Amino acid sequence: VVRIPWALRQRLQRGVQRRRSGRGEVAVARSGKLLLRSRRPELSQPSWQTVGRWERPPLVSAGWKHRKACGDYFQLEPSQEAAPALQAQSPDAGRGSSFADMGLQPTLLAGLESIAVRSPTAVQRLAIPALRRGRSALCAAETGSGKTLAYLLPLLDRLLSRPEGPAEARGPASPRGLVVLPSRELVAQVGAVAEALCQPAGLHVRGLTGGGVAGGLRRQLRAPPPGAAVLTGTPGALRDALRRRFLTLERLRWIVLDEADTLMDESFKELLEEILAHAPLAAGSPGLAGPGEMRTQIVVVGATFPAGLSETLGKFTNVGRFVTISTQSLHCLPPHVQQKFVRLKGRDKLPELLQLLKEHPASRGAVLIFCNSASTVNWLGYILDDHKIKHLRLQGQMSADARAGIFASFQKGDVSVLVCTDLASRGLDTSSVQLVVNYDFPDTLRDYLHRVGRVGRVGSKVPGAVVSFVTHRWDVDLVRKIETAARKRTGLPGMDSSISKPPPKA
Repeated sequence: VVRIPWALRQRLQRGVQRRRSGRGEVAVARSGKLLLRSRRPELSQPSWQTVGRWERPPLVSAGWKHRKACGDYFQLEPSQEAAPALQAQSPDAGRGSSFADMGLQPTLLAGLESIAVRSPTAVQRLAIPALRRGRSALCAAETGSGKTLAYLLPLLDRLLSRPEGPAEARGPASPRGLVVLPSRELVAQVGAVAEALCQPAGLHVRGLTGGGVAGGLRRQLRAPPPGAAVLTGTPGALRDALRRRFLTLERLRWIVLDEADTLMDESFKELLEEILAHAPLAAGSPGLAGPGEMRTQIVVVGATFPAGLSETLGKFTNVGRFVTISTQSLHCLPPHVQQKFVRLKGRDKLPELLQLLKEHPASRGAVLIFCNSASTVNWLGYILDDHKIKHLRLQGQMSADARAGIFASFQKGDVSVLVCTDLASRGLDTSSVQLVVNYDFPDTLRDYLHRVGRVGRVGSKVPGAVVSFVTHRWDVDLVRKIETAARKRTGLPGMDSSISKPPPKA
């Protein structure tokens, strides 16, 4: 195969067209499905066209920093129908084609039936066997690929294989499994999934969130039934409960750090380190535990891993012995989701949004509108109120009472439009969402991946679409990187894990 550079192909094609025109022939472009559709047809890229690794393709967004570019757009077309996580397993993959083949406890299989989950996704086929062996792991997979079940199933299976009696009802709560999550909405969501899996086995799950007085933490931990085996909680609530001795981690068998990039943010990092300091992590290194030997298994989960992760974990455990579990589609743009980028002036964003909402009735699925600040969420909410558009708002500056139930109401379909910050871009199940609008373009490529992952998830009826408003010059810099990665069919740049030492394979 001889690869012809992009510029040379373009010159050859123009020469052929000129010769055909001179002979009176009609120049017909090669037909076929498009990978990238542009307002200017000469910049569209058909799906059959390949851009080499070292080539510099012409970009639609190349001139978007100029004011005359306002009104221009391009669109990434879906190249496949189903999400990568749902692609059929290769025939030579062997074990792990079903949950039963993985050797999970029958009660967990019954729990899966209760939530209508019948076949494993790609990350679940990779993670479940490794985590069942007691390996501490970094589990990285694209958003919406089923990571929650990928860690809950094997870790709950380990608890069931080694039953223990409940902790003393009058003493501090002492769970055997802990899931640390960055928001109360995620605590409720993961807790509901864990409870459905644990109910046939007789294990109890408890959630712990802050925002209230100390007595509220005690009531949450002592709510009936006593002796919960699994605890899900936010870093602030867990830290406060440990300080007030409402909670102890002496019996902990495993701990999960879900949405690791958010937990490693400055607002959570110190809280997380204090929680890890209370856990008996140094008592056991990753690997199989001997008879009567206490081991605490650590699982770090996320669609992206932040810088400094290995340094933080290295204070409490040997990160070099972690196994890395990752999918092939990690850090790649979702190939089944339509993504449109529109260059606009700031004053034109609101009319464009109102037109999108007018063209997308509630019967066509829910809509997520992302803003970069809480003040923009509130301002945009007032505008939607003026236009009689029913919606909900979700942002981190709301009080705990105000946030309670907002996302649950959105999931139930009571209201089809949610205006939010990136608080709703991490981990939340948004399978009913069919349109994501980036009213403010995200600050980083990581944030873009998380936002676009709100559609086309495992369980979604349709892949959905994403529309991004590009306003500022610094937005254009990110869009150019996204367009280049799409044309070259590569992952987004600068998304590699921060783990410096290559860990052993599963």
